[in-house]
Amino acid sequence: MAGTYSLGIDRIACDGYGLCAELLPERIELDEWGYPVVASAPLAGDALRHARRAVAACPALALRLDRATERVPDRQPAQRT
Repeated sequence: MAGTYSLGIDRIACDGYGLCAELLPERIELDEWGYPVVASAPLAGDALRHARRAVAACPALALRLDRATERVPDRQPAQRT
């Protein structure tokens, strides 16, 4: 999962222009009021390139790319004998 991204939306900043859904229809749909609903699948490759374009084109600056972080398991302390 390291090096992958996911889309996020600032719902307060979003004005519902719908440009993001036009630029990235495979990941973003519009709800009945015209606001984006984003697929939660991670982005990589061509999808990431198209997502970057949609983020840059958002007139309200409400769309963002979030870096997905890989969760590292907690280390167990060594047992002493």
